[in-house]
Formats: sequence, C-alpha cells, structure tokens
Amino acid sequence: MKPSTLIENPDVVIIGSGIMSANLGALLKRLDPRLRIQVYEATEELAQEASHGWNNAGTGHAGICELSYTPTQNADGTVDVSNAIKIFEQFERSRQFWAYAVAEGMIDNPKECINPVPHLSFVHGAKWVDYLRARHAALAAHPFFAGMEFTTDRAAIAAWAPLLTEGRADVPIAATKMDTGTDVNFGEISRKLLGWLGRQEGCGIAAGHRVTDLKQTPAGWDVKIRDLATGELHHNTARFVFIGAGGGSLPLLQKSGIPESKGLGGFPIGGQWLVCDNPEIVRQHQAKVYGQPLDAAPTMAVPHLDTRILDGKKTLLFGPFAAWTTKFLHKTGSAFDLPGSVKPHNLATLLKIGASNLDLVKYLVQQGTQSMDDRLDVLHVFYPAAKKKDWKLIDAGIRVQAIKKTDGQAGIVHYGTEVVTNRERTLSALLGASPGASVSVHIVLEVIQKCFPQLLASDEGRARMKAMIPTYDVDIKKPENADFFRAQSRRASELLQLA
Repeated sequence: MKPSTLIENPDVVIIGSGIMSANLGALLKRLDPRLRIQVYEATEELAQEASHGWNNAGTGHAGICELSYTPTQNADGTVDVSNAIKIFEQFERSRQFWAYAVAEGMIDNPKECINPVPHLSFVHGAKWVDYLRARHAALAAHPFFAGMEFTTDRAAIAAWAPLLTEGRADVPIAATKMDTGTDVNFGEISRKLLGWLGRQEGCGIAAGHRVTDLKQTPAGWDVKIRDLATGELHHNTARFVFIGAGGGSLPLLQKSGIPESKGLGGFPIGGQWLVCDNPEIVRQHQAKVYGQPLDAAPTMAVPHLDTRILDGKKTLLFGPFAAWTTKFLHKTGSAFDLPGSVKPHNLATLLKIGASNLDLVKYLVQQGTQSMDDRLDVLHVFYPAAKKKDWKLIDAGIRVQAIKKTDGQAGIVHYGTEVVTNRERTLSALLGASPGASVSVHIVLEVIQKCFPQLLASDEGRARMKAMIPTYDVDIKKPENADFFRAQSRRASELLQLA
C-alpha cells in the first residue's frame, strides 16, 4: 500500500523519493528533530525511477575500477588519479552515514542494501596494459587504494574473474582488483530511510502525488500538488524546497522561474542491460569489472560486467547500452518531455550543443536499433565465451544530462552532478549523472551547508553531524589523516556487515 501521510505548511518540501531526497530528509531530521518535512513522490511506490535497483548498475562508485574517472595519461606516462581520490572520499561519506543509520535503527538488514563485491579494471592491448599499470602505481601509493592488486598474468586474472579469460585469444591483458568494492541497492536504502522519516513526528511521505508547479513567495514557496489517484489539486507552502526528482527536476526547476534556471537544458539518454540468470555462469563471476571505453561510445558510457544482488538474488548484468528517448522519466515520463523543456532562454544553448554532438545522436540511434547479436559482440569483449541463450535484454533507467551555457564544446555526456540553488537559498534542484547516487551524502551535505548553515553553526549541530559523518570536517585525502580514515572506514564496514 502506498504511503500517503500529508503535512500542511512544513518547513521543507522534498520532491522525489530517490537516494538524494532520502539522504537529505534523514540528515535534516537528525540535525534538527523539530523540522517538519513533507516528501512527494509521483509513482505509487518509493524510489522507482533512477534509484530503483534495475535502473542503475548499483556500483558503489569509489574510483577503484572506473577508468573514465582517470582518463588522462601524462606525457611522462603517469596517470592523473586526483579525481578518483576525490570520489573515494565522497563515497566514504555515504558509507559512514549509512553505517550510522544502521547503528541508530534507521536502516535494518544492511545486506538488503549493500554487499561486498570486488571491483576490477580490465583492459586488453599493449597500450592499455601500460596505462593500467601506471594507473595502479598512482592509486596504490595513496592510503585509500593501498590494497589494490595489479597483474598481467592470465592465470591470476582467471582466478579473479574466470569469465574474462574463458575463450580469449592470446593478446596482452591486465587487471587491477580491490576486494573492498561494493554492490549497492540505492532504492532499498532510499525506502528504508524514508520509512524511518515517515515515522517521525511532523513528517509526511506521500506517494502518488505529483508536484505540478512552484511559485516563489516572500515566505518561501507555494507548491501545487495533484493527487494522482483522485485527480484532486491542492497547495502547500514551505520555507525550503528540494527538487530531487531525477529526470523530472528540470521541468520543475524551469517552472520555479528562478534566474539560475535560465539557459539550462537537458538531454535524456535511455539505458538497457543484458542480464544473465543462469546459475552456473552467475556462480563463476563475483566482481564488478569495468573496461576501457569503446571507440564509438561517449566518454562516460564505459561497459562493465557486474555481479548484481537484488532482493537476495545474485545475477549478472552487462552494459550499459544506450537508447534514444525523449522521455525524462522511465515510469512516469512523457514523449513530450524533451520538446517541452525547450524554452527561449535555452534554445541557443541546445542548438549549439546539438550541432556539435551529431555523432552522439547517430550513436544513440545505432544503439537503439542494434540486434541481440550486435550486443553479444560487445559482451564478447569481456566474456568471449558468452552465448545468446543465457542473456536477456531489459530496459534500465533514463539519465537526463544537464546542459549549461558554459559547457561549450564539452559534449552532452560528461562527468558530473549539478546542484542549482537560488540566490535566496530557499530552493535547490539536483541535475546531472555519474557518480551521483554513490556520492549522494556528500552532495546533500553541500546543500545543507549552503541552505541550512544555522544547523551547523552551533557546537551541538556540529557534534550531531560529526556523529553521522565522522570525516565530514576532516580532509582524509591527506596522508597525515590516514590512520583516522582507516579507523572510521573499518567501523563503517563492520556496521554495514561488509567486513
């Protein structure tokens, strides 16, 4: 049965029930138990869009295996790993808050949310072997990645992930591995945190309710909501609004009319996975394996072969395969979402970006029209012995890439998550993509620091935040803080039952 608790005139309205919204709501309520918070979700159940288990790969992005986070090899052969180090630190904040939530009874049965799965990088060809060797050398020198292994030995790689070497031709290959990687069910974390939030005094969770308009007032925001079961419209007011509606964020941001929304556009990209349930094959692979980018694919569309654990069942997932769509949301979107988002203030930006990304449009059309055999050819790059009968194609979520005037020639698909906040700091909206869900606690912490500074101004407020995220005010990237990092990381792993 859908949640339908409604709070009139709350302090905070949160739109969307995904991982960003859930983390923000829970953090705010723990920082100030007096806050009254209302969450609205358009779908009948919570966390059914981007955070849903099958709508993302579930990788706990920590920079361990994702080559797209370390794309630059310098002239001297070294690899710049600063971005991977930054992402590791940000994901560690997520782990610490979720561990706190387990300790405090906000999240039960953490294995329903997060499980240990080794993270591997895998490459083939002499050039890429040299790159991975240099990447490993740079990462392993940092305390975050001290346990990372590197090998070019085929037998060792077969021991780590047998499917990678089965039937493979005699070409140079290499892999790195860390056993501390994770598989995360972001949807389950969202539902558990929001379930806790909905049980707190002064908080309401309303599924089946779509926010249709936002109007700024001297006191904050007037929010217009439609009950999708009855069709009834009603209004609510709040001092602060967070738009965490995934692909639905851009239209609502545009309706808000804030100057910061001018010039912003969005480009939706659908996703698909190949999935294997054959127990004999699934048993052989216990890893998330990220490879080198395909020649035709955008920078961030790097293929990976993943162990996935959802509802207690282990499967294998391969992809992503892109698909052309004009919808902004997988379940509740409309084919008119993209054309409806084109406004006079962003038309020039969209035309400029579109003209410089015709290859991407061609790629999306090609991806959407390819056959199962074509997709198997890509899978064979990872798993040469894969057979068509063992795999099925499923739809995944939709990613809406934010497009700004400042993007220039960067292209549509690129790294990053955007948080747009108005000058009055009474509204924040989340846009963007990878590694968003994994670093969601870090992102909403920045929202709190910017829009609710009073909650961290007192000793009591800082102590509450320190209890939830012990490293929030410590730069654990610095070598002198390595012991503190290791202690806090070990404690989080124990609470999350990852040790």
